[in-house]
Amino acid sequence: MSSTRTTGAPFFTGSGTTAHAVIRLNRQDGGRRRSVSVTNNEVSADEQKALRKPGLRPGHPEWEALGICDYITKPRITAAVTGRTPEGEPITGDYKFTDDFPMAEGFEENVEFFTMSYEAPRAVAHHRSYEAVAPLLWLKAGAQGRRIERPTDDFAVADAYGVLFDTDHSREFLTALHDADDVQMAFIVTDDDRAFQMVCAELPTGVEAVRLYSSYLTNFTINTGRE
Repeated sequence: MSSTRTTGAPFFTGSGTTAHAVIRLNRQDGGRRRSVSVTNNEVSADEQKALRKPGLRPGHPEWEALGICDYITKPRITAAVTGRTPEGEPITGDYKFTDDFPMAEGFEENVEFFTMSYEAPRAVAHHRSYEAVAPLLWLKAGAQGRRIERPTDDFAVADAYGVLFDTDHSREFLTALHDADDVQMAFIVTDDDRAFQMVCAELPTGVEAVRLYSSYLTNFTINTGRE
């Protein structure tokens, strides 16, 4: 998964080529669009046969290294942004049509890559999978600024959001949010409805509250319906 600079809503795409097109549009009109590309890491049928002969299976480093995400999408987007090949050489050739410029110039965009994983709902609900959830919180808060990678004993506040890990520290958390300039979201870890509502009532104007982990499990659960 990758994202590029923006202050607006993201485009969700399925290929690095589309993300590349969004980056070029930003350069052409000074825009700040964001693109989120989602792809699997499948290998071709012929490659699967060759990889299975020595006993390799999906998940093995040699198998994953040939997947479409790791072998095609990531290097393609990285090369476009940096202007250099995976070997570190400047890319030869020029972009054409609307704007002509050397590919080796690259772009101003920032790019992040994430690997999606399957997390057990019980582990998430019991606050044992925060590191796996952390990128989603950052994305939900706008994908800007510093990311809160690990839980703390009390709370943490980054550029665009804050996470209250222990409601016993809600007073200090609220003070930190009121002192911050650009915080847009507050994630509150609690299974107590009353504690959650009390914190929400004192949040700064314009800060959206999300309860962890019940809201997470509701918002990010897919394919749960029955035909």
